[in-house]
Amino acid sequence: MGSYTISVIHGDGIGPEVCAEGVRLLEALGQRYGHSFSFTEYLAGGAAIDATGDPLPQATIDGVKASDALLFGAIGGPKWENLPQDKKPEAGLLRLRKELGAFANLRPAIVFDELVDASTLKPEVVRGTDIMVVRELTGGLYFGTPRGVEGSGASRKGFNTMVYEASEIERIARVGFETAMLRSKKLCSVDKANVLDVSQLWRDVVIEVSKDYPEVTLSHMYVDNCAMQLIRDPKQFDVIVTGNIFGDILSDEASQLTGSIGMLASASVGGPVGFFEPIHGSAPDIAGQGKANPLAMIGSVEMALRYGLKLETEADAVAAAVKKTLADGLRTGDIMQPGCTQLDTQAMGAAVIERLG
Repeated sequence: MGSYTISVIHGDGIGPEVCAEGVRLLEALGQRYGHSFSFTEYLAGGAAIDATGDPLPQATIDGVKASDALLFGAIGGPKWENLPQDKKPEAGLLRLRKELGAFANLRPAIVFDELVDASTLKPEVVRGTDIMVVRELTGGLYFGTPRGVEGSGASRKGFNTMVYEASEIERIARVGFETAMLRSKKLCSVDKANVLDVSQLWRDVVIEVSKDYPEVTLSHMYVDNCAMQLIRDPKQFDVIVTGNIFGDILSDEASQLTGSIGMLASASVGGPVGFFEPIHGSAPDIAGQGKANPLAMIGSVEMALRYGLKLETEADAVAAAVKKTLADGLRTGDIMQPGCTQLDTQAMGAAVIERLG
């Protein structure tokens, strides 16, 4: 039996609604398995800007670092879009990832048999898809310097720098290989080595690391081809490892294989505190209406249990409960199908909890 301190950042938009279901699930698991989960709420994103003027207050950084895991809802929205770049909600998110040293982002894309018809692709294309995207999270184009906008008038220019050190590539490659070892021992490294020097270094380092994992079959793919292949034949992939911007784009593309971005969880690990969040964003257009799908947050709780707290039995119970909920024909609006029962956010969360046995 364990005692765990969980940081919770509700964030903006639908963030508070889905976070509430994640907390309720952990409370139920605590009662069932004899664990003690305590929760402390912190501010980040737009809510933090409104309250403090800072998208990531120091109190949030200190509090999260002192916890065992972080559940993160979603941030951002039109209200804060016109702020300076370093004051936007997303700037706080990037800083938090950097502060936590969470350099590896794990994003599963699983097509449940019950939802195969929810995808916009043909069932025969997506049925059986089970992909894990391992995305480097604290380097690359989003963090490289120099960056900025300078000049004036027609000569004004914006610039960013895509940079990776060999050590950064090596550590994310090892996460990719270790993840592949736990699955089907297939790893596809995605880059743009035919154009970018930084991608050539990426490929060279990944090949070097592969020598330590002779059981894993390594392949390489250019990012543009990978984007096409995810739609043409997603089942060819098991684990994909790639850089920050490529992983950002490809994991969102992969989410649509599942039928709804509301189904996609993620784990950001590598530092002392794991960071677990759905990837669907704040969706301010449906906030407060009970329309949000909590299954991405529930999946993020599963990943927190599995990758953060090392509670495999409890994580398996959550995964089984989600599958049973879908098999029983329960849906939120984004994955609604004929003959199924549509539930709101809270009711879907409750349905999963009811099936934990």
